[in-house]
Amino acid sequence: MAKKKAFALRINEDMLKTIEKWAADEFRSTNGQIEWILMQALKKAKRETKKTPQ
Repeated sequence: MAKKKAFALRINEDMLKTIEKWAADEFRSTNGQIEWILMQALKKAKRETKKTPQ
């Protein structure tokens, strides 16, 4: 599994509440939901990260 790096994210309060609700609906953590959203955006833009061999 890839290493994860922590960083601060400034986000609109209403947007965060919406993401928290969406995450709960899909049984994910808020962080997990944000990662999933970002991964979907990267796939759509054809900018996926390269997988590192294990």
